[in-house]
Amino acid sequence: MLIKSLSANGYRNLTIKKQELSPTVNIIYGNNAQGKTNFLEAIYFCAFGRSLRARADAELINREKTAAAIQIQTQRTTMSSTIEANLQQTGKKTVKSINIDFLPVRHMKDLFGKLLVVMFSPEDLRLIKSGPSERRRFMDMEICQLSPVYYSDLREYHRALKQRNALLKSLQKNKSACDSLSIWDEQLVNYGQRIIKTRTAFIKKINKIANKIHKNITQDTENLKLEYKPSVTTENFARTLEKSHERDILRGTTNDGIHTDDIEFTINNISARHFGSQGQQRTAALSAKLAEIEIIKQSTNETPILLLDDVLSELDKHRQKYLLENIHDLQTIVTCTGIEEFNFKKYKLMHMINGQIK
Repeated sequence: MLIKSLSANGYRNLTIKKQELSPTVNIIYGNNAQGKTNFLEAIYFCAFGRSLRARADAELINREKTAAAIQIQTQRTTMSSTIEANLQQTGKKTVKSINIDFLPVRHMKDLFGKLLVVMFSPEDLRLIKSGPSERRRFMDMEICQLSPVYYSDLREYHRALKQRNALLKSLQKNKSACDSLSIWDEQLVNYGQRIIKTRTAFIKKINKIANKIHKNITQDTENLKLEYKPSVTTENFARTLEKSHERDILRGTTNDGIHTDDIEFTINNISARHFGSQGQQRTAALSAKLAEIEIIKQSTNETPILLLDDVLSELDKHRQKYLLENIHDLQTIVTCTGIEEFNFKKYKLMHMINGQIK
């Protein structure tokens, strides 16, 4: 898969008419706060329908404008396509619309997989050290690209979770309606069991690939293991929710479920999060991200687009070398503050100044 060109106007500080991209390596350089990350985020937005950084879509529209637009031309093995994303500010409301080949995307699940990307930022290097929510996001975003059904299950689960939590708060004042909790318990179990099965299969697959990559980076001195740590199992989920009714009402929130799951990273059977050095943690994160690429290749027979947001400066020379040697077959878009010795045989160089490519 390739991005042939990108246009953007009003998306954060970007004003890009039609920037053609190289099918190999594209280096975007410039000073800080010029829009380099915004360029990558615009691509990410067209892939997932959401920002990587902003909590609300309204934050994505340039403060001096009331609308934002992105258009990306893609090329897959057998066909080309156009993805358009538009944001319109109307009073306090932000209206989002996404089109594929000029036809509206009515459900977000229909967008996933149309633009396959792997985003790698300095924050990802801290994946192991971060909290469980970051590791769940890492897992969920990748699975969503490969399975629109998973996205639907995840959305319905969180919708039911929101309703159950609202009911729990109301039951703190009136416990007479406690029996109605079972309705939302059933919903959580229904979608949660499917999510657990999908996550389990995904982590088993990525563990095998990441372990091999990690051994190569560390010259076979370290054994990396990723293990899915669900807070409940498919067998005991319903029973766990029923037993926790009184506690959940007291706290006003659902304490057990797939929304509290985690991934454990171990190196040579020792917790990488608690006892790994910074170098080991970064190598483990790099291995996991490179494994993402391989899983997409295996699952879709397409190569994803790799987005590297100023990540090379965070890696030492050895890890830089390994990364660059293993992405030679991908279209890659790299951001940096200066023109560094990337050792790419062929690349396109673009200078970002105040949201424009010079």
